[in-house]
Amino acid sequence: MARLQGKTAIVTGAASGIGRASALRFAKEGASVFAIDRQTDGLAATLAAAKAEGLEMTGEVADVGDESAVKGFVARAEAQFGGLDVFFANAGVSGGMTPLFEQSVELWRDTLNVNLIGPFLAIKHAAPGMAARNKGSIVLTSSVAGLRANAGGHPYSASKAGVISLAQTAANSLAGTGVRVNAICPGLIETGMTKPIFDHARLKGTQDRIGQLNPLRRAGLPEEIAAMALFLASDESSYVNGQAFAVDGGLSSTHPFAGPRF
Repeated sequence: MARLQGKTAIVTGAASGIGRASALRFAKEGASVFAIDRQTDGLAATLAAAKAEGLEMTGEVADVGDESAVKGFVARAEAQFGGLDVFFANAGVSGGMTPLFEQSVELWRDTLNVNLIGPFLAIKHAAPGMAARNKGSIVLTSSVAGLRANAGGHPYSASKAGVISLAQTAANSLAGTGVRVNAICPGLIETGMTKPIFDHARLKGTQDRIGQLNPLRRAGLPEEIAAMALFLASDESSYVNGQAFAVDGGLSSTHPFAGPRF
């Protein structure tokens, strides 16, 4: 329970779901965590949960698509903890499921701003300090929707495909610095963003069908994504760089289809 002992980590999207699970897991593993979200109440709940367990966690309300905000909280984390070892750029928005020809430019801009520009800003402002210390891990949240179609709306899927490319290109741009950049591609996970899907299924009595297209025949838990984030954040993944890992119950191992029922 000390895989991040002595390390400092920023986790964005920490107010719920994968971000909250990861922030708490990182802190339990010994990291000093700087939790970021633009949802005040949810972030307060995450900080309260950390405090109840005696974990070290600081929080700040901020928009990850605002460069001045990102630059500011990275600098504050570095100053408060003497450096930054991990940045988990997890914050994201769904972009909804508006039909293609009804989508606005504003919808695309808003989705890309959080989902893709946010991770870019994380790299831009966290990597220099890490490179100066010749070490650091930046983890980005992509999605199986970034791998192929039918797992999300158009702006969401495009933004998440961009995150995969960003992990690859940034890892190469940071060659020789000791800074690693990797991405996680979650499948269907119950989070604040996907809650309407799960609530609708429960209302219809079809919750047992959630996740039926993957070989495990179930949805995932935020803690299961946090486990991968922990691995990539830790020194255990010291030779892992520029990769995108699907954590999706096997969904992306094939083209989804309605298979035989047992």
